[in-house]
Amino acid sequence: MALLAFIFLLAFLPAESAKSRHPPKSTSNPVFGPRQVYGVVGGSTLVKCFYPPTSVNRHDRKYWCRQSGRSCVTVASTSGYVASGFKGRISLTDYPEAENFQINISSLALADAGTYQCGVGDNGRGLSYKVTLNVSQGPEVPEAPELFYVKLHSTWTVTCSFGSDFSYSRKYLCKMQGGDCHDIIDNIEEDVIDADFTGRVLLSHEQSPGSFSIMMTQMDWEDAGLYRCGAGEYGKNGESKELDVFIYEDKNFPQMKSTVTAKTGTSATFECLYEPLKKSSTRVWAKWKPNKYTRIIDNTGYVKPQYEGRVAMFENPDNRTVTVILNQLNEADVGYYWCITNELKDQQSSAELKVIEGKPQLTGEKEVEAQAGSRVDLTCSYPCAYYSYEKYWCKWSSSGCSMMPASDLGQPGPEATCSTSNRTIILSFDSVTEEDAGWYWCGVKRNGLFGETMAVKLSVTAGSDAKHSPELLDVGVPSPAEFPNHVEPGPGPRGGAYSDSGVRSGAAPGSSDQGHGSNTLALVLGPIGALLLIIVAAFVIVKYRQMKRSDLVSIGSYRTNISMSDFESVKDYSASNSACVKESQETAIGGDEFITTTDTPESAAEAKKAKRSSKEDADLAYSTFLLTSSSIAQGGSGGDSTALDVSPPQDQV
Repeated sequence: MALLAFIFLLAFLPAESAKSRHPPKSTSNPVFGPRQVYGVVGGSTLVKCFYPPTSVNRHDRKYWCRQSGRSCVTVASTSGYVASGFKGRISLTDYPEAENFQINISSLALADAGTYQCGVGDNGRGLSYKVTLNVSQGPEVPEAPELFYVKLHSTWTVTCSFGSDFSYSRKYLCKMQGGDCHDIIDNIEEDVIDADFTGRVLLSHEQSPGSFSIMMTQMDWEDAGLYRCGAGEYGKNGESKELDVFIYEDKNFPQMKSTVTAKTGTSATFECLYEPLKKSSTRVWAKWKPNKYTRIIDNTGYVKPQYEGRVAMFENPDNRTVTVILNQLNEADVGYYWCITNELKDQQSSAELKVIEGKPQLTGEKEVEAQAGSRVDLTCSYPCAYYSYEKYWCKWSSSGCSMMPASDLGQPGPEATCSTSNRTIILSFDSVTEEDAGWYWCGVKRNGLFGETMAVKLSVTAGSDAKHSPELLDVGVPSPAEFPNHVEPGPGPRGGAYSDSGVRSGAAPGSSDQGHGSNTLALVLGPIGALLLIIVAAFVIVKYRQMKRSDLVSIGSYRTNISMSDFESVKDYSASNSACVKESQETAIGGDEFITTTDTPESAAEAKKAKRSSKEDADLAYSTFLLTSSSIAQGGSGGDSTALDVSPPQDQV
């Protein structure tokens, strides 16, 4: 009855995957080597043992010992010791840079077969790996598995070649379990066979016929074990190759995110590893498919057309990473994305992107249209959650996103709080040009890490405003110190440094408004000032000509300029009142001095002539004033005007 119950429970156990059937390996013994090695009598064999590349392990003793009961007797070591039975036919060489040491044994004999250990430090201290040496008489020996010493969370890469005879055969990777090999991926199925490896294993065909490569990212403890890559069907036809994978932990190796979650309409940030000293290496960011990947962007300036304005790559040499930002997210973006490089294969990584429902925290107008020559403000509002973050505007291009000067209206003073601030960052163009058209990104950063971004498309059309004189439209770009809480141009996207050379004008909104108002005031006050100047000039001319026709008159001890027209006026007045005034006139100066003048017909004629001349001059000045005013009015609306020559004629000076 108990047996039947046990069988019943087994029937309900779920099928295990290749990953779950292999428990994690212990980290207490990080030394790794082959499980078995083979050789023939009189031949040779090579044993390779791996160890963690710590500074202590690099300089510590390495050894090869033969197990005898509970002890392990040293056969050879890096200290120079060689057992008597192996002198002249064994060598032990350390390769610290390759993180392994190798034991080469020649002139094999049947007595050499047995159980050995390769290790670091002292014998029996735990840093060792057990190896079985098999020696046979036959000419053929089994092929030993290829060893792979893989860092935790890194990428494992292997190339399998089977020749042109298998060019059209099925290619596959499987993991050993007992006498069976559990399929993981092949080049026939449209998806991976084992769901536990979805998004992190890739099978690619190589140029050589019958060759293919396997890449597996985010290696974990459960991924250690024996694998087989092959052509055909395992156990039925074709050929296969055994692969022995060991996982060890390197605490200096960074762990990248395996999952990135973002909201619809926002952006997602991915981190990739790279080596700054490898300037020639190609860095590609791609979307994963089981047997291929779709390249989206790389460090040569390539951007897939449908991703223009949506994706950018930023290099961070200080922490040896590349940041990739994808914005304007939608459900079609869900999937797995890979960081791929042609060098340092272990630094390749993958991450799953999940897009959930939600609202962006950065808001603003996503599409802006403007005429050339007009003023444009691109605005980006942020919530209190981003109040302490660094904000920026940048102009997108296929080679990156160049930082641009912008003004943050959210922090007007030291006592400002989030609830009372405007919380808007503005990118301003005082006079936008057609070259300014394109994609612009508003984003936030914190502690050097990129956060959410918002993309804005600026379209500029040609217009009449673009033909205005640049002296009236151009407003100087203020220095970065003039921007309130400005964003300094920081490290640029990959491929070059940030540049604001493409910015025609990025002045803060306040200073731009003042400059625009000053131009308007100048246009109004200019003609008014010129008009007043003409009026004053005309008045001066009239007074000057009147003074030229005046005589110097002496009245007693006084000398004064009195116009003859003034005397004529007095005469006319006296003529109209002849009953009260005589023909001769007397002017009292000082009380006891009298100057008597007598009018003659000649002087009266000259006075009338002077009076007519003065009236003609006044009429001439008034006509000149009207003509000049009309010219100013026409010049103000049509273009530049020529200044009126108001200097007196040479014959009057």
